[in-house]
Amino acid sequence: MSVVRESRSGKWMWVAAGVVAGSVLSGFAVYARHRAQVSAASMRPGEYCDYGIGAAGENPGTLSAGAGATAPAGTLNPSGWTPKIIDRKPPGPAPAGMVWIPGGQFWMGTTESRMTDALPWHRVSVDGYWMDKTEVTNEQFARFVKATGYVTVAERKPRPEDYPGAPAEKLVAGSVVFSPPDHPVELNNHFRWWNYVPGANWRHPEGPNSSIKNRMNHPAVHIAYEDALAYCKWAGNRLPTEAEFEFASRGGLDRKRYVWGDEFMPGGKHMANTFQGHFPDTNTGDDGYLATAPVGSFPANGYGLFDMAGNVWEWTSDWYRADYYQTLAASGEIATNPQGPPDSFDPNEPGVPKKVQRGGSYLCTDQYCARYIAGGRGKGELDTGTNHLGFRCVREPEAAAVKAAAAGSRIRGERIAWRP
Repeated sequence: MSVVRESRSGKWMWVAAGVVAGSVLSGFAVYARHRAQVSAASMRPGEYCDYGIGAAGENPGTLSAGAGATAPAGTLNPSGWTPKIIDRKPPGPAPAGMVWIPGGQFWMGTTESRMTDALPWHRVSVDGYWMDKTEVTNEQFARFVKATGYVTVAERKPRPEDYPGAPAEKLVAGSVVFSPPDHPVELNNHFRWWNYVPGANWRHPEGPNSSIKNRMNHPAVHIAYEDALAYCKWAGNRLPTEAEFEFASRGGLDRKRYVWGDEFMPGGKHMANTFQGHFPDTNTGDDGYLATAPVGSFPANGYGLFDMAGNVWEWTSDWYRADYYQTLAASGEIATNPQGPPDSFDPNEPGVPKKVQRGGSYLCTDQYCARYIAGGRGKGELDTGTNHLGFRCVREPEAAAVKAAAAGSRIRGERIAWRP
């Protein structure tokens, strides 16, 4: 069975769950099994965060690796090595909407004991590359769709052959939408605040009655992995590796908790679009936003990148494994341009291939998860998008000179007038 076919189990879980416009459908074995896993495993709030829906700020591997786990014995002490940033000029003019990330060495990971898949600190080196200043916006994605006729995964009707045994009337195009309850709930079951909504997609983030008409400068959401790949290819770019994302997000800072430093709100100022209030029922919007924000609404990091924490989760090209950092650290060597493990394994959902997602989203909160920290990791099924999941691109420096003019003209082209 192909990886793509296997990945469809994520979307089918949501179709089977059948939380459609508030009406619960029942009787599906996949859903029952998934609910049983959640019930058995979710012993603490945020243990799995939004387990099984494309990362959503998870605490992956906490139970399987041991709550409060520490770095493996014999791993390097971060105080014994000082990373170096390559201080050199960009190799040429910047492609439109991109900034130069100079490359260099850094400590990758975190000290957060509950985030066992992000332990331990390990040494990494990456070469320089260009990176989008912001997440890909609705305007940019609309231009891509207009030019290519591309149809996203969320817009496609599921095929019966991919979901044997599913009633035909339940195979409807849609995606997963944050649907907060109207009262406080226990945080051990994400089905209390996530629904599979028919007609939800990048054009209609909350469902068919919503629109992006006034959100063209917001990040495109409900983006499945193959959707992100298709856009990147069209633009002459690629997705960042997980190491490239974290190096860029840190903006030249060394082992800081957040991409801007160690204090969450320096001087009382909001630095990212995250969740305030009581999760998941009451978002006070103290940072000015209840859902996605226009890209660039918060301060840039040291490299001039916006929203590297919060706003929406972002795809990377790496397969997800909860033990990957331990494998890299155990070698004792500096990992140079790591591309991720050769395969995926999530101990919480064996057999479901996943890619790493980074940056956290507007739903992240320390009440449930805090994966907007610089070393936090997410994970997601390849076919599953949500209304807090997007992406940004990177480009190899040697390709920039050849492709910048053509790709830049597309990015700088006429504004797209939105038509639902």
